[in-house]
Amino acid sequence: MTVLTDGSAKRRSGYALRPPASLTLICLFAALAGAALIALTVGAAGIPLARLPAALGLSGDAAAGPSLARDQLVLWSIRIPRIGAAAMVGALLAASGAIMQGLFRNPLADPALVGVSSGGALAAAAAIVFTDSQIGQNLRFMQHQLLPIAAFLGSLATTVILYSIASRSGRTSIAIFLLAGIAIAAIANAGIGLLVFIADDRQLRDITFWMLGSLSGATWPKLATLAPVLAIAAIACLSIARGLDVLVLGEAEAFHSGVDVERLKRISIVLVSAMTGVAVSVCGVVGFIGIVVPHLLRLVIGPAHRLLLPASMLLGAVLLVGADTLARTIVAPAEMPIGILTAAIGAPFFLGMLLRQRGLVSQ
Repeated sequence: MTVLTDGSAKRRSGYALRPPASLTLICLFAALAGAALIALTVGAAGIPLARLPAALGLSGDAAAGPSLARDQLVLWSIRIPRIGAAAMVGALLAASGAIMQGLFRNPLADPALVGVSSGGALAAAAAIVFTDSQIGQNLRFMQHQLLPIAAFLGSLATTVILYSIASRSGRTSIAIFLLAGIAIAAIANAGIGLLVFIADDRQLRDITFWMLGSLSGATWPKLATLAPVLAIAAIACLSIARGLDVLVLGEAEAFHSGVDVERLKRISIVLVSAMTGVAVSVCGVVGFIGIVVPHLLRLVIGPAHRLLLPASMLLGAVLLVGADTLARTIVAPAEMPIGILTAAIGAPFFLGMLLRQRGLVSQ
């Protein structure tokens, strides 16, 4: 039998390869800046890097000529709001996945996988059909304000139902939680199918937007909706990080360590619902960001939520900005739905990580 030394054991488990947390965060900030810079310059209306400072108003380049007005219109009306929305939505989805995985102590917990995103999409689709009907036509002018509220309430209701089904006598069954999430996701998808059946052509286009996922509707008012939610979520994540770390030991151990477990659960559930609901209201259902990002970062920086949560926000922003850039350039001048792209890339990547973990366990 081969006996592993401490050094070889650390190398095999990956601990010796983990960089300092500060370096990881700096690299993620740099990656986000690079992804945003690339996204600013590429697209159906390409803007060369040399013209970018003038278009952003950072320099008065007289040689820009008549293209300056077009570049400024593309940047400030379309591209910058879209990049900002992609970064914020990616951060919210990744942090939601990290919180759910910590709360339920299972790497498979994800807002999209267990039906939270589907519940938000169902509520948003219902709001679309209702406000566009004769009964709700008086509220049609408030549709942009009602969609985030409806998506949040749908996500919150789904999360509360999941937690109620999976919890008994103060204990939460992970297996029941995941199975109930699959069932609720199926019910929500059936409801969306019913709404698709009764919707007219205009409503059908809007509902299809939620199902496939897209950031083409990103605007400055939507950024104004996302920004406060992201700011509150970042502060709340720092406040619950220690509780999630201790919760890994079990609910009883966390309680005896001074953590108010029930309060932690309530805050986490409301936080995940708010972040997922607002993200769904802006871009529809986008899968695999919330499950892949935290799983990947645990391999790099470890499971401590004090660093995992902000790093997840940064990496989620990087991935969704990159995915959106690819979605609007890979079939230009058309646009591929971002939900299709994240699923096509995220699913094989996640399977590869699972196979890697299986290989490490078998060694």
